Amino acid sequence: MILFQQILFFFVVAVAAYFFFGRIFRIRKNILLGQDEDRGDQPNKRWRAMVLVAFGQKKMFKKPIPALLHLLIYVGFIVINIEGIEFFLDGVTGNHRTIAGILEKWNMTKFYTATLNTFEFLAVGVILSCVFFLIRRNVFKVKRFTGPEMTKWPKLDANLILIFEIILMFAIMTMNATDQILQERNVTGFPNTGLMIFSEVFASPFFRPLNTGVLIIVEKFAWWGHIIGIFSFAIYVTYSKHLHTFLAFPNTYYSNLEPVGKIKNMPEVTKEVNLMLGIGATENQDAQEEIKRFGARDVRDLSWKNLMDAYTCTECGRCSVECPANQTGKKLSPRKIMMDTRDRIEELGDLIAKKGKDADDGKSLLGDYISKEEIFACTSCNACVEACPVTIDPLSIILQMRRYMSMEESSAPADWNSMFSNIETSFSPWKFPPSERFSWANDLKNE
Repeated sequence: MILFQQILFFFVVAVAAYFFFGRIFRIRKNILLGQDEDRGDQPNKRWRAMVLVAFGQKKMFKKPIPALLHLLIYVGFIVINIEGIEFFLDGVTGNHRTIAGILEKWNMTKFYTATLNTFEFLAVGVILSCVFFLIRRNVFKVKRFTGPEMTKWPKLDANLILIFEIILMFAIMTMNATDQILQERNVTGFPNTGLMIFSEVFASPFFRPLNTGVLIIVEKFAWWGHIIGIFSFAIYVTYSKHLHTFLAFPNTYYSNLEPVGKIKNMPEVTKEVNLMLGIGATENQDAQEEIKRFGARDVRDLSWKNLMDAYTCTECGRCSVECPANQTGKKLSPRKIMMDTRDRIEELGDLIAKKGKDADDGKSLLGDYISKEEIFACTSCNACVEACPVTIDPLSIILQMRRYMSMEESSAPADWNSMFSNIETSFSPWKFPPSERFSWANDLKNE
């Protein structure tokens, strides 16, 4: 039986690793479809941003109660899965509670007991928090969890992940509860762990009446359930909005360090303007590189950081709730912008995997996924960027698509085109010559 458990364990690990790393490599390839962008400057500030925003969840605490519960789930899930080290050792050796057996020989059982009780406390906290969030999402129906984009899979995904975590926590509690009873009955192979308070409460009404043979089966079923559940969870997350549990760290590290509200100019246009003004020009000026496209029409026109933003989106809706255009009933939803971008990356990535890097399905992010009405509704106020708990920047994508429509298609609204024309000819948004710019001051002198 030990050999069979070891073989089965290695088989499960191999299958999970194949699907997990295959998916990770695919996501990496998809992100690298984007244009190059330098985000390697000021490493100290970047590390600080990652620690405060990703680890410390600084931006979540604008609403303390949900933030604390979210932090409990996050910390609890990570800390509890430290126990996965022992699960892995048990799978490799074919033994049960390998670390407990070692610590028992070193007279350190109390330390093991305290550690397991901490894990169980966090497990109960995770269960209660997940139940609270399920009720909040499905009974109270908080406004930011709704919207045209939050139907079908996005809605199901949000509930599935919470249910998944509850099941994993119950698997641990079940294993510990049956294990404790088997220790009391002095069954061989179940080393002393000391009293586990929460599982003891869980054990009495459900498992004590069962005979030893049934308890061993239940304990093994719970152990395998947790192992397979963890691997399945890791694979599932790569298809879910909860990919942010991994990507929040690099995404906050590579976040924009420029002052809030500063709009990035197109380097190609800036270079052209500087050359026209004689700035930076040389006698042997190299020929200008051909500009493939002004702005962005599809995901390959965006930067790799824009694409990472799309994969990191938590679909929490904070951006859309804060968006003034969305609040006034306009079609724009920053969350939808990020979700549409991710869907397009996935679609294009699948196509490239089948037909090669130059594959084209005739679709584009602008038009097939995101409408002009959405893009032109944006006020460029940065409220969505400020609201995002993992420093995602929907505005960057919106501005690049606006540039494409204005500079490539000339399809900006008529009043915008008039403003652009005035800036080009009169150097201001208003249609009067530069020589009259200070004429208003003459009236002040006459008063």
